[in-house]
Amino acid sequence: MQPNFWIWLVILNFWRVGFTVDEDPGENLPAELREILDKLLDGKYIEGTVEGLEYFRNNSASKYYADMLRYLHSKGSSLHSLQNAFSNYFREIVLQPRRLAADLQQMKISTFLLSTKYFYGGKIIEIAFITIDFGHIKNQIMQIPGGNRSLFETSWQKCLPLISSSQCLELLIMALRLSSAIYLQPEMIVNMPKDLQEETFKNITTVFKELYDKMTARTQRAIYEWMRQSLQQSYKPPGESGIESWITAENLWFLGRYIVHLPLEEIQKISLNEIRLFINYDNATKQLDSVYDITPATARAFQERIDASGFDMANTSTVYRLGLLVCFFDNVQELDAGEARSLLHQMIKCSRLKGFQVAVRKLKSKLLELVLKNQTLNETLDSISDAIAGLSFIQLESLSPQAVRGAISVLRTVSGWTKSQMIILADKFIGDSKQLSLFNISQLGELVLGVSADVFYSTSADDLAQAVKGTLSDHAAKLSAAQQLAVVTKIVETKDISSVLDLLNGSFLKELPLSSLLRAKNYNITQLVHKELRRSQALFLYNIVSDGKPANETISFGELVKGLTCEQIQSLDNATFLAVAELLENNLDLLSPHQLNCLAWKYQQKMPKSMPPLLLTTLPFALLENAAQSICRPLLLSLGKAKLHLIIPDSRKRNKVIRKALQCLNYTLRDEYDVDILGRMICNLSPQIIKTNISLKALTEAFMQIRSCRNLSNDQKREVRNKIRKYYGNPTVWQPELIQDLGPLVTLLSKEDLIILAEKFPDILLQLALDVEGMVVFQDFLAVVFDALKRTSGNDKPSSSTPDCSGVRVPSFDHILKLADANSYWSIQELNCMSTQTFIKGVELLGALKSFNMEQLTALKDKAKMAWGPVRSWKKYQVVALGRIALALNESEIKELELVSIDTITALSQQTEWTPMQARSILEGFLQDSGLTVDAMKGWDLVGSGSLLCAMNAHEINSLSVATYSAAAARIGEISCKVEILQGLLKKARNGFGNVEDWRNFNLQEVGTIADFSGTDSILPI
Repeated sequence: MQPNFWIWLVILNFWRVGFTVDEDPGENLPAELREILDKLLDGKYIEGTVEGLEYFRNNSASKYYADMLRYLHSKGSSLHSLQNAFSNYFREIVLQPRRLAADLQQMKISTFLLSTKYFYGGKIIEIAFITIDFGHIKNQIMQIPGGNRSLFETSWQKCLPLISSSQCLELLIMALRLSSAIYLQPEMIVNMPKDLQEETFKNITTVFKELYDKMTARTQRAIYEWMRQSLQQSYKPPGESGIESWITAENLWFLGRYIVHLPLEEIQKISLNEIRLFINYDNATKQLDSVYDITPATARAFQERIDASGFDMANTSTVYRLGLLVCFFDNVQELDAGEARSLLHQMIKCSRLKGFQVAVRKLKSKLLELVLKNQTLNETLDSISDAIAGLSFIQLESLSPQAVRGAISVLRTVSGWTKSQMIILADKFIGDSKQLSLFNISQLGELVLGVSADVFYSTSADDLAQAVKGTLSDHAAKLSAAQQLAVVTKIVETKDISSVLDLLNGSFLKELPLSSLLRAKNYNITQLVHKELRRSQALFLYNIVSDGKPANETISFGELVKGLTCEQIQSLDNATFLAVAELLENNLDLLSPHQLNCLAWKYQQKMPKSMPPLLLTTLPFALLENAAQSICRPLLLSLGKAKLHLIIPDSRKRNKVIRKALQCLNYTLRDEYDVDILGRMICNLSPQIIKTNISLKALTEAFMQIRSCRNLSNDQKREVRNKIRKYYGNPTVWQPELIQDLGPLVTLLSKEDLIILAEKFPDILLQLALDVEGMVVFQDFLAVVFDALKRTSGNDKPSSSTPDCSGVRVPSFDHILKLADANSYWSIQELNCMSTQTFIKGVELLGALKSFNMEQLTALKDKAKMAWGPVRSWKKYQVVALGRIALALNESEIKELELVSIDTITALSQQTEWTPMQARSILEGFLQDSGLTVDAMKGWDLVGSGSLLCAMNAHEINSLSVATYSAAAARIGEISCKVEILQGLLKKARNGFGNVEDWRNFNLQEVGTIADFSGTDSILPI
């Protein structure tokens, strides 16, 4: 930023201007110009600058040079001090958006509009000797926390009363779009005028509709209420014989996505003629296709009016016009098979709904039953849309390979397949040949995730080389490490290492073993741009590509900066360090804590005043503690964006750094600007600060930010709960939108408060249970959700299939879908009484649950035996589907499993609670069923086994092939086994990488945990 408004005054330094004591130094200055100078001298730099620019557009500056200088001197100011103050001000407002907001707020409206015109225009203004880069100033303001808020909120406050003027309307629209309306609060909408001119009303509501998804639910609701009142006010009933409701076809269209907020009673009052006109609008379908947050009740209310207005709800043309209303179609019993199939195709878009997917899935299941009444699944597979993702294992197993191949173009596009389903379909597609071609891989699409690692390895290297640039690359993140390594291994066997490096990207490249990479002697550095690297890979590649090249050139390519060692950082001369400092600062997120610390010491030695505040936190805390107060704003900005646990691993030091940062805010959050700058650190606020030091003005924004905190302590959660209760009052008066906005924070409420919400809004609470699935939540929340579902499904008939289950309410598949983590509240008896059909449908959901105890898992294992027969008959996809349920298998049962595939072992290794005896049984089962000996295991076999390798004995470790170990070394280095196993693996590492004394940093990094037993401490950590 170079705000050089006063550059032209430099000329005056060369003038010798004098004036007498009796002379008024400002008498020759026009009053307007003198007022501008006074504002600048008073520190109103934006106001004075903008008015000065406007003044000198129409007046000559040179005419008043001498008089202006005399006036400045008379006020005790000098050119030098004014220039410094001017520059300092623009630096400060970039760091302090609250001050910018205050300065803009006190301006008169005409000056304010001019100021925002210059800011938002982002132009470089040059008039006479005046040059100001407003674009640079604006960009810096927009990049800092709270900067955009300062411009938006002042624009709203100043211009809302004048929204009818074209200038203010244009400014508000621009401010809304630039901020994506994320700062728009419900209370701001309340004060909006309800008698706007038609064009103004149309323009501002267009933006509200455009930014709908960016707003909070309460803001959306407030805008709906404002639009409703405005439309009602302008509505003129045609008379007693006319329509009574203000909701005309035109108003429905005008509301856009806000129609989802119409109360049910209002929808029921809509004239049948008006609803008929609305559905016939050309844009009605597009509008209804966008109502992603519509509820089942609202959708059905609209359907009832549409049905009553004379439309045939089963007609294909009508179904097409319904948009997302079809997701809650309520007349299934009236459909024939063809109509059901047509409706299923329309329901593909239902995946875009923000909730209620359980209801959608249930409807699809009913429609699928209708479609299959007169046709077999094989005959209709390619014409039932994405409903096929709901097919059971039995249905998928019944498919012929020919049917799967014939429908693959449909199957590959379906989302929502489970891992087990993909295994079945991939096996059907591949058939007995166990061979894949490039064309086959592209045909499979996402179903390629079900292909086994061994089949990948049996595919031609040339086909795989093409596939990793297409289909496999698209789905690489979901492939298992074993699948990825099998692909990489086959490619490496037939290509030189430079070609492999050119070819591979993303997770495939990160699976490239160091043992293969060591064959590279040189490499074209430009090929590494945008490539992800493991740290061991980066260390090696940095060594071979940096020779003879300037450090700044090497560091600038891809993730090579990960390979920069402490010694290399320290050896940089001053000139080189200056050249690379900015590059390093822009890539701090790629550096390890040790690298960050080394870089910080380099700054401390060479450029302490230029050190990024984030680096200062990696040095001894005393340096930060004694730093000047001026460090505060930059420190807060840096820490608010950082993942502190990755930068400062030591929790004690991290807490000290956080306390220092909070000290900059006087341990208090005064308003939303403090919340903005605190950023991620809000998750580290102590319970006491949450309790007493967050002002009411800051609370709303604080709640929104705390929603993303995943590791709050119980004490922090308790204080957040108390704050919510105190701020929003008794839940009996809460509205659904507040629950939606609070999101996961609702789970912190007391059981009593949750029961109130569950009684008022059971559907919303059940949806929240799905939204927070996998998070650590209070058991009270899960218990209330479980009870709420039991209440809302009170008409379900209890099971009486056996005497032991008489009167027992048992889980249905719908229950399992809706309850998410609350499924852990099913009793042993209820699980025992579950039907085998329900178990088969819900096994993968139940198996993914982390909160089941061993008794519950045992009950589910027994249910699996009832559903699938003896353990020895279970197929690969069934074992994979079990998830944690497999933990209940005893050693004898594990020995009966079919464990021929490494993909099955990979799935089992994802569980971390195996006993040593269970793990040993799995490992023995794999070796026996696959026919492999330990020395014949491949790299992907080791990678897929994961922590199960810890069950090997010393003889087996010794029998491992050196090449196999080397291929899997990086992954093996991530597991932690008992000492004897790690020592055995260390011997393999020596065989693969040579004597430990000769190991380089990249060798140590590759072997991971094994390096702890190498006896080598001469190489610093990376």
